[in-house]
Amino acid sequence: MQSKVKTNNIDDTHLDENKEFSHQTLIKDKNGMDGLYAKYVLSVLTLVHVFNFLDRQILTILAEDIKTDLGLSDGDLGFLAGTAFAVFYAIFGIPLGRLADKWHRIKMVSLGLGFWSLMTGLSGTVKNFGSLAAFRFGVGVGEASATPAIYSILYDYFSPRIRTTVLAVYNSGLYIGMGLGLFLGGSVLDSWNGSWPDSSLAPFGLKGWQVAFTVVGLPGLLLALWVATLREPSRDLGDGLVSSSSVPIRPIRFFLTEMLPMIPLVNLWLLRRTGAKAGVLIVNIAVGGMFFLAAFLLTDLTGDSLQWKALALGYYCAFSWIQSLRSHDPVCFNLVFRCKTLVYLYIGVGLLVFTGAAWGFWSVPYLQRYYGMSSGELGTVMGLSIALAGVLGVLIGGVVADKLRLRTQRGKLYVAFIANIASLAVLNSVLLTEQLAMAYLLNFLHFLFTPMAHAPLTSTVTDLTIPRTRAVAVSLYIMITIFLGAALGPYFVGLLSDVAVAKGMGSGEALRQGMLWGLVPQAIGMLFLALAIKHLPTDEGNILLRARALGEKI
Repeated sequence: MQSKVKTNNIDDTHLDENKEFSHQTLIKDKNGMDGLYAKYVLSVLTLVHVFNFLDRQILTILAEDIKTDLGLSDGDLGFLAGTAFAVFYAIFGIPLGRLADKWHRIKMVSLGLGFWSLMTGLSGTVKNFGSLAAFRFGVGVGEASATPAIYSILYDYFSPRIRTTVLAVYNSGLYIGMGLGLFLGGSVLDSWNGSWPDSSLAPFGLKGWQVAFTVVGLPGLLLALWVATLREPSRDLGDGLVSSSSVPIRPIRFFLTEMLPMIPLVNLWLLRRTGAKAGVLIVNIAVGGMFFLAAFLLTDLTGDSLQWKALALGYYCAFSWIQSLRSHDPVCFNLVFRCKTLVYLYIGVGLLVFTGAAWGFWSVPYLQRYYGMSSGELGTVMGLSIALAGVLGVLIGGVVADKLRLRTQRGKLYVAFIANIASLAVLNSVLLTEQLAMAYLLNFLHFLFTPMAHAPLTSTVTDLTIPRTRAVAVSLYIMITIFLGAALGPYFVGLLSDVAVAKGMGSGEALRQGMLWGLVPQAIGMLFLALAIKHLPTDEGNILLRARALGEKI
């Protein structure tokens, strides 16, 4: 077998060993892969993704009302939008991703959807910051069950030749959900507040933002029942590979087993029990100490104790789990963390998400403050813009990436790189214009360009794994990008805005300055994306060789 691979075409020598892969894939196509039922499943799961981001994004349009009613700061809002959701999403995403590689994925998605929809609906009952934060924790836990399992499902329903396009269709739900969240939230706010300006006279004394949470949350419970009727696909056969035979598991016990390595002190006992050397335990304790020391210093600097304690706990739990993964599944660990392309993608996309998450949350409050727009108008204009531009962008990106992939092995990442360069230029222009109409147009372009990168990036992550480690690789991708991006971006921009306001700056201008600084991580992230592009051909060309060398029977 030849060890060198070309870097300009996917039909290179490293694919010769995959003749069995291609043959079995063709057989699977004849038996119904990519067929009508697969498309039906894709439609339903895309609707799940719509609800995922509908429930997540609703907070954006409600932020100003919540801030006023609960007496919150911009830093508090950033915590609710970022850290409160992201830490629990990331921590629970790992064991749930492992469970998705072992258990019934359709059941996981159905149960997770029902749980996060309930948490969103209950957010409408809160009276204080603590209660709202707790329900945001719950939304994060529920939503962590969805994406890794769904990616794995779709990879078993569709053949490799159209997977990027399939993921693009699925990811279109993200932007439909974001747009609907803004549109419905704004409409409910204006309608309710217009009918009952005095909330004490409203039914049950509810305010508009409380009703909005309930309206968008409860329908997800019905969708969860629909999802439960879908058929679980055969695992791995979509890739023409046969991994080690699976063993029936008890899902709750397996989940708890995967969670235990994240629990402080328990993790040390488990490491010791599995024969870890003293040096491994010392490293764990030292890293944990550094995280919590940093949290103490940052709390002293910013006064936001909950933000930094939650983040330190999340980082430490993630580090402990990765140490455990290295011990009990060295094949999975090495396939992920010794793949340069994956490591660079994890870091680079995390920095891109920092800017994207900050913009996704603060763009509406910025337009409200800077231009004095109403929630109803902004919800309509921004909601429809995000939905339309996002769907177009993600579909264009997926189709172009699949076609460019036929010409060059780096095609998918080229699309992602160009899309993010264009997005960065547009975001900078939004914050420099003084004209509302131009700001609307530029926001539309941002939500057209940014989604073009989603399917190429996520499908590249799954391309660089073997089937049984796919959900874990996606979970790690989500966890790392969330801890670098979503958990920090909204909070960081909100903190800078609070600092500027404390110095006497107007709230609109203060938020604009914070958002300008929030563009810097995306520029840095582009450098890591360029490194991933450089290493992709080699890393993708030797996946099976590396897996077999590590002892995997495929």
